[in-house]
Amino acid sequence: MVPNSNEGEFRRRYGPGGPWVALFRQDPAYIETLLLKDRSGPGRYVTVDRWRSAEAFRSFRERYAAQFEAIDRACEALTSRETDLGSFAEIDDESPVE
Repeated sequence: MVPNSNEGEFRRRYGPGGPWVALFRQDPAYIETLLLKDRSGPGRYVTVDRWRSAEAFRSFRERYAAQFEAIDRACEALTSRETDLGSFAEIDDESPVE
């Protein structure tokens, strides 16, 4: 949840011109980040970071751990609550059902 007073800064940091995207773009396996706002609930956002694979993201996190943690600490005060929704894979007609 993002308090009203922090929404502008939150959107700046998590949006396409923010420090998260700048860090992610250093890795060729990064695809994009989507910042989605809940139309029915004030202060509710979802960020979707797309990578070529879960392994590529894990590798990125290992190589850029210090930078990742520094940005995370700098952004921590912008939210009142953060929930990890999980790791999802894009599916197509050829994807096996698990």
